[in-house]
Amino acid sequence: MGGWETRLAVGIFILMLSLTASHANEVNHCTAARTSTCSQCIQIGTECAYCPDEIFEYERCDLKQNLEAHKCLQMVSVKSTMEMKENVKIDILQKRSQVAPQLMYMSFLPGEEKEVEMEVFEPTRGPLDLYILMDFSNSMSDDLDNLKRMGEKLAELVNKISDDYTIGFGKFVDKVTEPQTDMRPSKLAQPWANSDPPFSFRNVITLTSNSTYFRQRLQNERISGNLDAPEGGFDAILQAAVCQTQIGWRPDSTHLLVFSTESAFHYEADGANVLAGILDRNDEKCHLTEDGKYTHDIRQDYPSIPTLVRLLMQHNIIPIFAITNYSYSYYEKLHEYFPIAELGQLQEDSSNILSILEKAFENIRSKISIRTEDKPKALEAQILSQSGGSSESGNFRITPGQIGKFKVRLKALTKVGEDHVCKSKPTDRAGMLRIKPTTFSSALRINAEVLCQSCLCEKTPEKNSVRCNGHGDFVCGKCQCYDGWLGPFCNCSAGASTDSAMCIGPDMKQPCDGKGDCMCGTCVCYNPKQFEGPFCQFDKSQCQRFGGFLCNDRGSCSMGRCVCTPSWTGDACECPTSNQTCLDSRGGICNGRGVCKCGRCECQHTGLPLSPTCESNFQAQLGMCEDKRSCVQCKAWNTGERKGRKCDECHFIPIMVDELEDNDASVIEKCSFRDEDDDCTYEYRVNYPLNNTAKEHRVLVKKKKDCPPAGFLWLIPLIMFLMLLLGLLLLCCWKYCACCKNACLALLPCCGRGRTVGFKEDHYLLRQSLLTSDHLDTPMVRNGPPKSTDIVRWKVADNVHRGPNHPQNQVQPNPKETIQFPVSLRLNRQYSDTLSHPEARDADVLRQEVEDNLNNVFMQIPGVQRVQKTRFRTQRNSGKRQNNTIVDTVLSAPRASYPDIVKLTDKQVHAGNFHDLKVVPGYYTVASDREAAGAVEFQEGVESVDVRVPLFIKDEDDEKKELLVQAIDVPVGIAKINKDHVNITVIKEHARSIFTFLQPSYTFSRQDGVANIPISREIIEDGRTQVAYCTRDLTAKDKKDYISVDGDMSYGPGETQKSVPVKLLELGEGDGLLEDKQVKQFVMDLSNPRQSAKLGRYPRTTITIADKPEPSVVMFKKTTQTYNTMDPVYSIPVIRTRNQEGPTTVHWRTNKASRFDLSAPLKFGPGETEKNVVIDPRAYLSPIVPETFQLELFDPSTNAIIGERKTTLVNVVDARGDKSQDIQKMEYVSQAATSPGGRLYSPNNIKAVPAGPRNIRLNWTPSGNANGYKVKYWIYGDPEADAQVMDVKTTHAELTNLYPYCDYEMRVCGYNGLGDGNYSDMIQCQTLEDTPGEPGRLAFNVISPTVTQVSWAEPAETNGVITAYEVIYTPINEDSKPIGATKKVMIDNPKKRMMVIENLQLSQTYCYKVRARNKVGWGPYRDATINLATQPTRPMSIPIIPDIPIVDAEAGDDYESYLMYSNEVLRSPTSSQRPSMTDLSDDQLLNGKWEQNFLFPGSSSSLSRNVSSSSTTHSHSTPRPAVTNHSSTTTYISGKGGSTSQKYNINMDGGVLKEEVTLRKHSDYRHYTDNDGVRDSIVMGNLSGGFLENQGVSSFSQSTTTSYSMSSRARTQSEDINDALLNLDRVLQETRFNPGVPETPSRLVFSALGPTALKVSWQEPHCETDVKGYCVLYQQINGGEMKRVEVNNPAQNSVVVQDLLPNQSYIFKVKAQSLEGWGPEREGVITIESAVDPKSPRSPMPGSPFTLSTPSAPGPLIFTALSPDTLQLSWEKPRKPNGDILGYVVTCEQLHGGGDLRSFQVNGNVATSLTVSDLRENIPYKFKVQAQTTQGFGPEREGIITIESQDGGSMSQHSSHSVTKREVFNLPTEITSHTMFTEPFVSQDGMMMMSSRQITESGGTITRQVEMVQRGVMSSSTVTNKVERKYYEA
Repeated sequence: MGGWETRLAVGIFILMLSLTASHANEVNHCTAARTSTCSQCIQIGTECAYCPDEIFEYERCDLKQNLEAHKCLQMVSVKSTMEMKENVKIDILQKRSQVAPQLMYMSFLPGEEKEVEMEVFEPTRGPLDLYILMDFSNSMSDDLDNLKRMGEKLAELVNKISDDYTIGFGKFVDKVTEPQTDMRPSKLAQPWANSDPPFSFRNVITLTSNSTYFRQRLQNERISGNLDAPEGGFDAILQAAVCQTQIGWRPDSTHLLVFSTESAFHYEADGANVLAGILDRNDEKCHLTEDGKYTHDIRQDYPSIPTLVRLLMQHNIIPIFAITNYSYSYYEKLHEYFPIAELGQLQEDSSNILSILEKAFENIRSKISIRTEDKPKALEAQILSQSGGSSESGNFRITPGQIGKFKVRLKALTKVGEDHVCKSKPTDRAGMLRIKPTTFSSALRINAEVLCQSCLCEKTPEKNSVRCNGHGDFVCGKCQCYDGWLGPFCNCSAGASTDSAMCIGPDMKQPCDGKGDCMCGTCVCYNPKQFEGPFCQFDKSQCQRFGGFLCNDRGSCSMGRCVCTPSWTGDACECPTSNQTCLDSRGGICNGRGVCKCGRCECQHTGLPLSPTCESNFQAQLGMCEDKRSCVQCKAWNTGERKGRKCDECHFIPIMVDELEDNDASVIEKCSFRDEDDDCTYEYRVNYPLNNTAKEHRVLVKKKKDCPPAGFLWLIPLIMFLMLLLGLLLLCCWKYCACCKNACLALLPCCGRGRTVGFKEDHYLLRQSLLTSDHLDTPMVRNGPPKSTDIVRWKVADNVHRGPNHPQNQVQPNPKETIQFPVSLRLNRQYSDTLSHPEARDADVLRQEVEDNLNNVFMQIPGVQRVQKTRFRTQRNSGKRQNNTIVDTVLSAPRASYPDIVKLTDKQVHAGNFHDLKVVPGYYTVASDREAAGAVEFQEGVESVDVRVPLFIKDEDDEKKELLVQAIDVPVGIAKINKDHVNITVIKEHARSIFTFLQPSYTFSRQDGVANIPISREIIEDGRTQVAYCTRDLTAKDKKDYISVDGDMSYGPGETQKSVPVKLLELGEGDGLLEDKQVKQFVMDLSNPRQSAKLGRYPRTTITIADKPEPSVVMFKKTTQTYNTMDPVYSIPVIRTRNQEGPTTVHWRTNKASRFDLSAPLKFGPGETEKNVVIDPRAYLSPIVPETFQLELFDPSTNAIIGERKTTLVNVVDARGDKSQDIQKMEYVSQAATSPGGRLYSPNNIKAVPAGPRNIRLNWTPSGNANGYKVKYWIYGDPEADAQVMDVKTTHAELTNLYPYCDYEMRVCGYNGLGDGNYSDMIQCQTLEDTPGEPGRLAFNVISPTVTQVSWAEPAETNGVITAYEVIYTPINEDSKPIGATKKVMIDNPKKRMMVIENLQLSQTYCYKVRARNKVGWGPYRDATINLATQPTRPMSIPIIPDIPIVDAEAGDDYESYLMYSNEVLRSPTSSQRPSMTDLSDDQLLNGKWEQNFLFPGSSSSLSRNVSSSSTTHSHSTPRPAVTNHSSTTTYISGKGGSTSQKYNINMDGGVLKEEVTLRKHSDYRHYTDNDGVRDSIVMGNLSGGFLENQGVSSFSQSTTTSYSMSSRARTQSEDINDALLNLDRVLQETRFNPGVPETPSRLVFSALGPTALKVSWQEPHCETDVKGYCVLYQQINGGEMKRVEVNNPAQNSVVVQDLLPNQSYIFKVKAQSLEGWGPEREGVITIESAVDPKSPRSPMPGSPFTLSTPSAPGPLIFTALSPDTLQLSWEKPRKPNGDILGYVVTCEQLHGGGDLRSFQVNGNVATSLTVSDLRENIPYKFKVQAQTTQGFGPEREGIITIESQDGGSMSQHSSHSVTKREVFNLPTEITSHTMFTEPFVSQDGMMMMSSRQITESGGTITRQVEMVQRGVMSSSTVTNKVERKYYEA
């Protein structure tokens, strides 16, 4: 063995030795990082060090203590520091806010965490500045009068809070301009009687300490007024904040701003300023005159909400909102955006403003919000209380006048974004951060940095070192080899062939365990991200799991073991290293009675009832005296009920003592009883055992009883007589007290005077995503002597936060509607574990007994049904009854019967029985869907019980809802109710996961034995989540047809689908005799999604049990087969799917074969899935010639059907070609080189693994005598005929230049002199993900010069699953150089590809960049540059921006504090079917197609829309002669995967004008498949001039109705075809007008002036001549009279329309007129949605969220074809039902006329499906579905469906869905066009698609119809939306 081989062996031995050593010890994070350099090692984190010794046999990068143990001589490590720079102690005598310490320095290693204590002091009566800002509109006149009267009391209140205070006053109304203010001179002088002129804001009283001056000055103020309901209070707040000197704010005082109003608010870009031309953004500067008047109200817009939040925080001002009930909901949402803010509800006259201020003062003074400012990105900061608890939003409670102590926890991140922290910018790793309370001026400053040092030894490498054999550099004690060299001493060439035996580990049969290649005796793993180790033997996904999560999600998998994060340990990282979870109530570990293992206490005496921390479980130990009483009697004195043999059942031995010690700490209970046998009293104690391992308590019994003296026995009769007399007296008192309802008993000392019961807490705040059940156990406590029983009745009301005028409260539910009433009772029997198993015999017997007795009692209520869903449980914290059985059942009855059910239940529970069923009095619960009632029992000695409160969680709940739980009375007992109510708030959150069934129905064969029902999960934000499921009977019955199941399904990170198995039962003998033909069905429901999840499209699925097994499907494996004339046989494979257990037969025959006409049966045995049709061409006399013939399958057996590949084409080609010498060579080939059949066998053991995003590596076992191999590979879904072939000489191959994240199919064959051998079976493999491409083009919707909406499209090449986007925007100069800070925004929801950026610099050019991220990393940027000031703005009258992020450009790096969503700020109409926006012109047609992502941003599922454009006529003043032209259009599509071209030719007076649309592929080998992520480009040729103008067209009319499907998935061929047709639309619509005709009016704006009045405004259109006037047309969108308003004044650009119907949609059209004629119309649709009385003086504000009382439209329609004439229609419930759904009305009619209109009534809220029969094939039908409530019918949901014929074949298992597009163009010419789309293709959704297009000649009318037929279950929802907004593309 050579020298290098020896050194290599030694190196491998050392490597194995170190590996063994590392596994012998605990795996640590230093070795698991697998670093290659010294610097990388010391940058890992804490305790990691590097050993640069030249001779070192262990891991060089390891824990410091390990290197020291291994005798490392030169260790390199880094240590962090923490230093106190300034720490002045707090002086509580100073009346100012203080913080200690003041300055520190900290350095961190990556991942290191440090804590520092921080003290905060706020004086009890510190300085206070109070500024009152009041609405002075006319509706606040009574409020002003009250404030004047309360001026003195207000001063007294402030004086009580602070010794050093100032008070000031300001007033506001609104901007003095239209439409906010009535601009008539009389109204400007005095808008109301005895009022001041209107104004925006005035500072009336500067902050002053002179309360007398404040009261006197306030008396002179008068009210003012304005026009619209919302006020301009935001202007006033901003000026009060930024005008520090004018207002008089003091620097060291607490700043409070009281904002009082009864109206809503205007905000930036809400559209109110458009008509007045106020478009400039608020400059955030002070503009007050000397007398306090605001001067810029008509010069700039209102400020935005993020601006107010930022400025108030910057100036340490705390807002207090005092709002009346009318607008309370607006400010309830608004105040949550402020770190500290208070909200109070004013009475109508503000008489309670003092109490609101006093309560707000207390709350503000008692809590403090501590924030971190200027924090570097590499650091995390957390503020904790002194006990270590955190607070949401950083709010903590402190006591004024006392020092509050907190902990500041700082942690250095290991990554910033996707990169290691040491690769980030220095400014991101270090900086001076400030930690301060939001109201303080002082702060704790920490100079922090993350250490990223490098090793000095790396700076002096030894180049071409001899130690490295001259093939590498010697750096820090190890060799760094050059490319092509391997080994510890760089002594092995990568191209050298070595013995693979060195790569075979113990118990391995192949090198590198088959997971890598052996190079130089070292294994190089195929996928290093998955496999590792010296022999690639470790799989990184196969470490131990805990709770289903790899390494408990608290560590990483390395070398087959879990490497835990520093605070976790264990084989699966399941154990925390701290003992925090083992701390008992006194702060000790496991109460000294156990040990803490893996974060849990293991108590030493497990036989005793102890708590999890080994403390006394008092609930379990209650009643110990009574339990041991009889045993003490029999053991000590042989008396009592157990005397005799029964005493042997007592397992303890009492200890007899002379005296019992009273001060013994081990005593659990002291007991004293009277012995019935001798009338003596005995005493004993129950103590803890002395030995912790003992299983029983120690019982100490006093030897001597206390007996009455024997000499006084004569007194016994006398005493008995006196006791009898006393009993009679007490009985009389009891009767008297009963008449007074037990009130007098409370006066008796023995009855516990002053006993009270009440709820323990005042309020509970719950997050719906964190709920684990549908109820909350709310504790109720009892105070006072617990000497007897008290029973408390309670009730619950849902949605108490909704006022009486709330639309949901105005809709009365149907009292006859049948709903479910959950009922709970406590049975008079003990609970056992068998009752928890529904299938157990005991549970079944008890369930039957309970249901029979309950049905017997409840049947007396009219309309009630039998109880169901009966279950058993126990109730914790229920006193001495917690071991009793609780029964939960569901009673269905009319809604109106709820009071009767409660009354009857209360009566039966009080009696203690339901018929023959014994129940325990004092406990029951009855609930409906909106209220509940019940009772709980306090037994003797019990001080606390739980009330099980249902939470009524529903999809239609508000974002924040409140429940009120009230204690009603105490029917049994003497206790009084103290704290009689508790509020429960439930907060919704956005879903992170969506659960749904894949289909609305499934069919399973009874013979299958089990139905596996899949539950799909759509991941929005990855993580753990859970959903509950349960089955319910329909026609199939539990335990007869199937076994019902219910439970919870848990999903881990990345898991998207799991199945629920349901056992199906065989038919019994009686079932077969009955011949029951009814279809057996049951349903499975999803419910209770948890961890921020919600239910999706199909929360319920119907399972049909088929008694007969499904037939087998037999078909050819491929559609074409190719053989040559030299092949000895033709083997055509036939496959069988489904039901493969039994035998199946099918016949085959040949068609159009020239040499033979064959037919034969093909038989499949049980379990066989593939057979071959074998044809021997040499068996026939005629010569074998090239030909093509067809094989056909027919006549299957009764248990089989023929699938879609019924036929296959067999191509026989000439194997010789033109080279006859090949034949001569073949004649002399040795026969020994061939296989017995003449061809090589196919290779075996083919393995394909991805080697990267564009590479796949294959290995196989060699075939005998093969000269080489051919590898055929193609994209999954493409035909095999399009495959590429690679020729290799070895038994492995690597495919390159593949597409990332793409599925490929491969076959391998060997070849020799006889030709190619047999190909192997198909192998599939998917390439790895790669970084995504750049996002689609950016588009900008310019709202104002400083506010823009940025949109972008998904990357054309996602190369994986997009997980996030990053938006960067930077101010640049003319040379595109940055001139300001770069702002970054991370959007972690990939479906939201839109955001709004505010506070941009005016007239500044910005560079915007967007990039996408998947699991691999970030892709390249798509950038665009735009100056908003150069673009026309499009402010919105009624904001309709959907759920998109809003970012403040001036918020600093910590943008998360200001990130909000527009649906929280912009109050948009939610029910309007056609909201209005600004215009959408041809610029919206990007590259000749609709930019769909911009029109409907954020769409995640398929959505169908119906876009209707109005008829528009353009008349030219000079008519041109008509020209009759004949032209033709031909479109060719070559089929799936081919290129598509479209040409449009028009002959014009000897010239030909061409329009060409080309669909061009990215690659010749990319095709449209199910999983194809390709984006095909559409290149449109230039069209010079409008062809209609060149033809002399005098008029042009278009009427279009389009129904199309769109989604956010990857583009398919059908979508590109639609885009090509839209390109043609653009050509047909391109026209030219006369110069004198006005263009379309722009900026059509609607302003709601009331529920029946609307102001319509527009801007003057461009026209080369003067505009003479306008015409406004409007009518209801659903029909009606068209009304016309003429505007003859060209300067007037608005009209007010009165007498509109509220909650109705109107279409408005505006056009301009000149001398040349009328111009085109501008069209808009608007709905004034209102639930307010039209006569109310408070008219609705523009943009306010008024709600319709009728339901919204039902969800998307789903069609499922059941037969050629029958389909099933299903839909989702309306998103906003606005009441209880009574039913649905479904109408059906033929789309093109003919036939009768059919109508169906679907009653009830549950049914959302309908089966429709008697339909005709190939006829399109239009369906409409409306929901009905007590208030009427809601809008319709439309869908179009065509059931197509199957060409004589069997009905397809999928439904058909037709989407039809029909367009009519009226032209004065005759044009004929013919279009063909050949060969159907498969869309990306797996649907078979076919498009046909036809243009027919019809007297100058072009009718174009596009029909797309989709095979499969698809939704067809029709949403009408008129889009008129212009988007600007950079």
